[in-house]
Amino acid sequence: MLKRLILWDFPRGSWQYDIVVLLILAFMFLPPRDWFRDQPRIPNASGIAMLPSEHGSSVFFVDKELLQGVTEDRLADTLTSVLRARVANNRLQVTRVEPIRTSEGDLQGYMAFANL
Repeated sequence: MLKRLILWDFPRGSWQYDIVVLLILAFMFLPPRDWFRDQPRIPNASGIAMLPSEHGSSVFFVDKELLQGVTEDRLADTLTSVLRARVANNRLQVTRVEPIRTSEGDLQGYMAFANL
């Protein structure tokens, strides 16, 4: 019986075939998330991208939607708190923020330069 189960040797439409299909579906949909270490997606995770380092500092591209409503003078402080939570490093400090614009002058996002 075990050999037939492993080799899927049951004729289609038989009750044994149906039981095996039900077992597979139950295994796919019923186990809790932590069995497979599946975690919910981090909100706005794709809004921040870490780029290759430059002279010992870390460089991040931050989507403009993450910083809507933030004034220019508060950008570095806001980005520091957002990036500290993202990289789980309380010593991270954003030292410089540069806006990234398209050729038409529309804002795409920000480059944040940070020291770890």
